[in-house]
Amino acid sequence: MLFCGVPYAMQDELVAIKGIKDGLFISLSPSEEWLAITSELATRIDEKSSFYAGANVTVDLGQRAVPKYQLTSLKALLERRDMSLNIVLSDSQTSIDSANALDLRTSTAIATPGREPNETLPIDPEEEGTPGVMIRRTLRSGRTIHSKGHVVVYGDVNPGAEIIANGDIFIWGRLRGTVHAGANGDENAIVCALDMTPSQLRIAGYITISPPEKRRNITPEIALIRDQQIIVEAWQKR
Repeated sequence: MLFCGVPYAMQDELVAIKGIKDGLFISLSPSEEWLAITSELATRIDEKSSFYAGANVTVDLGQRAVPKYQLTSLKALLERRDMSLNIVLSDSQTSIDSANALDLRTSTAIATPGREPNETLPIDPEEEGTPGVMIRRTLRSGRTIHSKGHVVVYGDVNPGAEIIANGDIFIWGRLRGTVHAGANGDENAIVCALDMTPSQLRIAGYITISPPEKRRNITPEIALIRDQQIIVEAWQKR
């Protein structure tokens, strides 16, 4: 993947700005003072205001916990410069909750050196007004993903990991953790997996677990509500 070059001082690690296909990707230091970071960001943008004007922005907060008032100030900082904050990448539930409160698209993503900016960007939803999140890695024990829309995992969901989504959940791998689709009460929600052996599976207010001895002829399956119960059947083209 090619990125258009946006020069910045290598010694300054408070802010990193890169051009990506859909706009700008901004990484913020996960440890420095918030005021120092936002001041540096404003200075950097103002130096090339005409270049950045009109850009859609994806911001990577890493593991920093950003409360709503701080994220609101960042959003306002960008809007005053004719820029739009569209997507927030974070591994902090506090930051994800703040973004959701501001109706921003979100995705969990650990900020590591050299990570490609759109490695885990949310997918474009097919349903109008329904956000979606794509996780391109295995979810290990202890990880919890929340989404107001659909969730797609390109990897496994290990025992001890949990996904809670208002929409559908698609696992392109083994589902062995806990999932809750239609968490807002949507009984039309579904759960799909290439290997369906969840610790616990919920759809709306219905709940089920895998039988103690599941057949081992692994095949993609879909779980849905039918006749007021969760059923699991072969995942076929619908």
